[in-house]
Amino acid sequence: MEDLTAKPQIHAYTMRSVRKQISVFLLLFFLSVLCSIPSDLQGQNYQALSTKNKKAEKLFREASDQYNMKEYDKALISLGKAIKTDPEFIEAYILSGDILSDQQKIPEAVSSYRSALAIRPDYSPNLYYILANLQYTYGYYAAAKSDFEKYLYFERTPKNKRDNSLRGITACEFALDALKNPVPFNPVSLGDSINTEEDEFVNAITADDQVLYFTRKLLKRYDAQNDKAYYEEDFFYSVRNQDSVWRSALNLGPPINTMWNEGALTISPDGRYLFFAGCQRPGGYGSCDLYWSKRAGDQWSEPENLGPEVNSAAWESQPSFSSDGSTLYFASTRKGGKGSSDIWRTSLNPDGTWTIPINLGDSVNTPLEEQTPFIHPDNQNLYFASRGFTGMGGADLFHSRTDKNGNLGKAQNLGYPINTFADEFALILNAKGDMAYISSDKLGGKGKMDIYRFVLYNKARPNPVTYFKGVVFNSETKQRLRADFELTDLKSGKTIARSFSDSLTGAFMLILPTDYEYALSVSKPGYLFYSDHFSLIGSHSADNPFVRNIPLHEVMVGESVILKNIFFDTDKFEIKPESEVELQRLIRLLLENAKIRIELSGHTDNIGMRDHNETLSLNRARAVFDYLAGHGIAKERLSFTGYGFSRPIDTNDTEQGRANNRRTEFKIIGK
Repeated sequence: MEDLTAKPQIHAYTMRSVRKQISVFLLLFFLSVLCSIPSDLQGQNYQALSTKNKKAEKLFREASDQYNMKEYDKALISLGKAIKTDPEFIEAYILSGDILSDQQKIPEAVSSYRSALAIRPDYSPNLYYILANLQYTYGYYAAAKSDFEKYLYFERTPKNKRDNSLRGITACEFALDALKNPVPFNPVSLGDSINTEEDEFVNAITADDQVLYFTRKLLKRYDAQNDKAYYEEDFFYSVRNQDSVWRSALNLGPPINTMWNEGALTISPDGRYLFFAGCQRPGGYGSCDLYWSKRAGDQWSEPENLGPEVNSAAWESQPSFSSDGSTLYFASTRKGGKGSSDIWRTSLNPDGTWTIPINLGDSVNTPLEEQTPFIHPDNQNLYFASRGFTGMGGADLFHSRTDKNGNLGKAQNLGYPINTFADEFALILNAKGDMAYISSDKLGGKGKMDIYRFVLYNKARPNPVTYFKGVVFNSETKQRLRADFELTDLKSGKTIARSFSDSLTGAFMLILPTDYEYALSVSKPGYLFYSDHFSLIGSHSADNPFVRNIPLHEVMVGESVILKNIFFDTDKFEIKPESEVELQRLIRLLLENAKIRIELSGHTDNIGMRDHNETLSLNRARAVFDYLAGHGIAKERLSFTGYGFSRPIDTNDTEQGRANNRRTEFKIIGK
């Protein structure tokens, strides 16, 4: 059996949670003891108690009154005298255990309960049930398992408690195995530039690992007369310097931070959208609602409520926004869920409205609490906290991975010592997926919740992602432009992500999960679209992002675009299926600019005979012409030609240069 004299480290936040879980058991048990006493507690008949000593009875009655008045130390003294008077006074031991438990003196409480059972092992099945739950909650797994099993020996116990005991045994077995097989965990504090003597709760990190956002709980004022502290929660951020050291955190400021409390912030991976929870605000729909803001330059817009599609009369909080630019995960106690708090998702429509939220189902949600979802930028891996799945006790951190059909798999516990008998509530990851960030008050630090980082072990990591960043500008005037980005999986034709560049700076960032081949289109009304593709299949490193500035050309006669996502097999001119995405974009451009006429041209490298290459390039241009004409574009607006290798744009001395020369273009020849 475990050494119950070795008291686990208990922190205040966990104790509040633990006491909520066990206080009901203790209260109901003590009431059951009192209910076994004749109705007149002031009378002389105490035959239902285990003692027949009148002095011990009187001391027990005094202790009961003191307990009800929350005079715990006095009650323990009275109970000690009662036990000394009658060393086999079962109820005195039990009430002592209740009080010691309330005082967080868990080994002493367990010892007192065991003393009662040593006198009479069959005194009450409930006592084994209380002991088991108390010990499990505080990490005494072997002893808890034994008491759950003893409880099951009794007949005619309530079905719900028997079911809970069976689950408790499973949980204890899991925890004992986890203790024997710990996962790597070496947390490091982020230091004084971020952590203070107040609470810091980690929220989000940008995809380039350069900006960290968190919530800080600050003492607003202290009412000495009523011994009551009033706190305010605001958002802060810190930026890495050139030496990868976090700079002193700065208040995010208005309009995001206000006189009300703000909490549970998330930033879209491209840094364009900010979401957070606000409670008891004018115009809100429930106790806490979700709000969002959009960034232009260094300024955030006035936050807006996400509206009645997302927010309900219940509690909505803890948002996490996906890198596809359209999916928001959040926790809510709204109707239609699996339990007290579930994880839901909603999608952003093209018109700026939100879809009706969908519950994530049994793979993530249970009848108990699920909270703090974090969807990694790979859009395949969800991390969250749960009290309902088998774990170490309290709230544990879990991980669910999307299968090949797009369904979230069964939640997996992140293991010990990431999870303990205490509450673990939130975890975020960098884009690469190897570094995790948590908030904790049980790892030393400043004394309250501090932010730590640690290397996440391989099995729990998401798919790595890289990113594409730069600025968009007018090719002639160099003016920075707001433009729309669309990233498409060339194999499936599915849109992976949508984003936009900043309206003031033209800056953009787009997440690129590895092991895909992408078509990229950057577009803006009045401009020709920019086309590119990225092949991240194989060994591309997430440490090597793509940095590229994008010039957009206005729709003018003489301007041309290389169609980088039109593909042919070697020495063939049949258009490959993955070219469909690019061809449809070209059709949209021609429909939006109904007066322009274009020339389609094919180009090759210098491998092979000139005549052969000219014929091949002509046939490829004709194939694009036929596709456009077959999809409703008037032939009078189109022409085609083949230039062979007469117009190279790169050297033919390297494979990459030759690949660049093998291309299809269009040029505006009239409007």
